[in-house]
Amino acid sequence: MSELITADLVDLDLSAGTKSAAARSLAGRMVAAGRVTDLDGFLADVAAREAQMPTGLDGGIGIPHCRSEHVTTPTLAFGRSARGIDFGAADGPADLVFLIAAPTGADDDHLTILSDLARRLMDPGFTGALRAETDPAAAAALIRGEEAAAPAADTEDAVAAAPETTEPFRVVAVTSCPTGIAHTYMAAESLEAAARAQGVVLHVETQGSAGFERLDPAVIAAADAVIWAHDVDVREKARFAGKPVVDTGVKAGINRPAELIAEARRKAERGEVGRIADPGDETGIGPDGPEGASANLGVRLRTYLMSGVSYMVPFVAAGGLLIALSFAIGGYEIASAKSVADHFVWGEAASWAALLNQIGTAAFGFLVPVLAGYIAYGMADRPALVPGFVGGAVALTVDAGFLGGLVAGLLAGAVVMAIQRVKVHPTLRGIMPVLVIPLLASIAVGFLMFIVVSKPIASLQNALTDWLNGLSGSNAVILGVVLGLMMCFDMGGPLNKVAYAFAVGGLADPTPGSLKVMAAVMAAGMVPPLAMALATTVRRGLFTRTERENGRAAWVLGASFITEGAIPFAAADPLRVIPSVMAGGAVTGALSMAFGCTLRAPHGGVFVVPLIGEPFLYLLAIAAGTAVSTALVVVLKGMRRTPASAAPADDGSGVAVAV
Repeated sequence: MSELITADLVDLDLSAGTKSAAARSLAGRMVAAGRVTDLDGFLADVAAREAQMPTGLDGGIGIPHCRSEHVTTPTLAFGRSARGIDFGAADGPADLVFLIAAPTGADDDHLTILSDLARRLMDPGFTGALRAETDPAAAAALIRGEEAAAPAADTEDAVAAAPETTEPFRVVAVTSCPTGIAHTYMAAESLEAAARAQGVVLHVETQGSAGFERLDPAVIAAADAVIWAHDVDVREKARFAGKPVVDTGVKAGINRPAELIAEARRKAERGEVGRIADPGDETGIGPDGPEGASANLGVRLRTYLMSGVSYMVPFVAAGGLLIALSFAIGGYEIASAKSVADHFVWGEAASWAALLNQIGTAAFGFLVPVLAGYIAYGMADRPALVPGFVGGAVALTVDAGFLGGLVAGLLAGAVVMAIQRVKVHPTLRGIMPVLVIPLLASIAVGFLMFIVVSKPIASLQNALTDWLNGLSGSNAVILGVVLGLMMCFDMGGPLNKVAYAFAVGGLADPTPGSLKVMAAVMAAGMVPPLAMALATTVRRGLFTRTERENGRAAWVLGASFITEGAIPFAAADPLRVIPSVMAGGAVTGALSMAFGCTLRAPHGGVFVVPLIGEPFLYLLAIAAGTAVSTALVVVLKGMRRTPASAAPADDGSGVAVAV
């Protein structure tokens, strides 16, 4: 890092109050040093990267970074803030800010800068020295490593230098995170430091976003145990077959490395062996062994679900906002407009509203297939994509909703992993992942979804419709509770559709009772996304960064009666989110019926308030349900931090897993 930073690129009294102002201040130093050619262009690239995912790290650190055509040479600028700057870390603002700039195309330079810096940030002595330093030149030298203490000896050398009494315990580890930059290398450094302290020989393979350098097969063969600290699937698992495996999240590798090494030693002493994959399976993909603790099962399940959710979120946000905008321009009736492919007038606002609505509806059509496809992908890699997407599409066909998509994705992943266990002739291995596995798995998943899943769903829908018809003449508040529960249970699935169809059917021949039902259904359907938006605002630390970003869009989606805005939250944490939003929906449905609110429109959210009878009481009912759901989800998610709130919400240790 000798050429990356000089004293001119250090600001020990950074006065900026926001991350954008901090980036501008540090980038100005890069411009003055001749390393950035266009300040505003470079800052736009920094902001675009920051918009993808906040770059704050625990421990008061911010690492904004980007590749930009406006950068002439890889550069690092450092700023120290006395009051702290919010970079999105769960534990609060950052006082140490590192702005990293790399030229476009300089992938290796960019990632090397990040990985080297991330490793050094795990050293409390390094960050402590930066907080205490008063001379910019000395701070730059410290960052370059010129004033750092001599690095600890490699674990192999350290063990060799010690008096030889017994054969050292040997561990191989794999670390990875979704971005493959900071946490990947911080976990590696933390594990290596803990191994040195215990006299353990440890070799780490960091599977970063620029690829990875495989561990020497001889090193793996000599290892006594394996540690996987990962938030994305470990690549080429078959290399570790026959070894005891500790399988956990990447933050556990950062926060409790000594415990992981101790657990690996215990598993090795007990002779536990993980069932990973057939060593002859050239795809390198296989099921994890069932002998792991339930916490590790939870980590894997959360990883699978979050794989699907992370790819689904852009479809929810883009499609939902387009539909909401179409309602704002053209009103709720725009949803029934003719296809713009045949009827589009350039100068008509209604045509543009219809265009936005139909584009948004098309985007929404991908929600369930994408969710199912990438859940399957998270479980069994690329061969599972096709059966996952097929299963998700079938879930839409049979009106199984997003819960059907969850089932389809898990089924597809399980089927593919089962097929991968089958030993095949070497001549067939090349076509297995691209032809045989997708073909057989698609047939199996399609059969299960069409034949096994669809019939119970159809029977359930018919029975629920008959039941609701029977309730329509009874106590209105009870009917409101039932409709609220149904609207919020599966958010677009069979129960939701039955409740909505029951309400819309009453508009064909409207009566005071049917108008109350329509009002209760729409009010309850607005609660889930609004509650998730509020919860991510009042208790940010209980949610992942992706969820917090999605919570912003959920405000608009909920206000527009787009219940699907809560699906990413429910898919990632169904046992906490779904009961919470159901309770709020029941409260809202009951209050709407009790207040005598009516609605003559089948859709529209806040855009049809003029058509609502008793509008102020109607909004009060929605607010009450939203508050109830928010309180419940905050309490339930907060409980998973026990005992004593020792682990962060997404620590990866298993304590905070959403199962």
